[in-house]
Amino acid sequence: MGEYRFDAARARDGLVAAIRALADRQRFERVVIGISGGKDSTVCAALCARALGPENVYGVMLPDGEQRDIADSLRVCEALGIRRRVVNIGALHAALRAATDQDGATAGEGEFQIPFSRESDINVGPRLRMTALRYIAQSLGARLVGTGNLSEATVGYCTKDGDTSCDFSLLGAVTSVEVVQIGLTMPELPRELVEKTPSDGLSGKSDEERLGLRYADIHRYIRLGSCGDGEIDARIAAKERANMHKRRMPVVLDPFAGADAP
Repeated sequence: MGEYRFDAARARDGLVAAIRALADRQRFERVVIGISGGKDSTVCAALCARALGPENVYGVMLPDGEQRDIADSLRVCEALGIRRRVVNIGALHAALRAATDQDGATAGEGEFQIPFSRESDINVGPRLRMTALRYIAQSLGARLVGTGNLSEATVGYCTKDGDTSCDFSLLGAVTSVEVVQIGLTMPELPRELVEKTPSDGLSGKSDEERLGLRYADIHRYIRLGSCGDGEIDARIAAKERANMHKRRMPVVLDPFAGADAP
């Protein structure tokens, strides 16, 4: 395995400069960020506050009913001095369940019924959250910040039309391990939130439990070409191949390409 070094302070300053440059090119001043209380959204909010000023960062907390750790999200907003708002998507999620046979059959005569899928229901949360964030961002004339990192994208731990939908991906070029390293260079952030065990807030499990992989191994696979265990490398590579569609725009089919179409 080769040698890899990461300069967290340089990456931090580079991302701040990149936000400012993008804002100048695209002529925007405000950004909206979904604040979960986890490391990714916490670090994103801090970077945007440094780049644009805390008064131009709008942090939105999006619990699905009751969120046990919402105090962490509030703490991020208070620590950074950014604007904040709580929008509970619980009623939206419940209404969608009711309309799609999840609470009992609602299909009309001649219509197919929609079976319950735990994975589909879990992924509704990110999609409803992104719809709410898009609504808010457009209302404010703001850009929507994507908070997903490179480790998540590599193994497909993200939701199409959910957390992959944004105006710019702030952490898309840095791994989960590197996000923590960047966060630890910012004294304005509570250390325990930067190092908080990541979870989706929906399944009741940590990210690593859901993935069956460690972020440290994914980091080494990305940066060094191997985590040091060939079997784990193969599992990561398989997930990367299977989930590449989440990292690309939808395929446009060529009517004249036939079997040669992608």
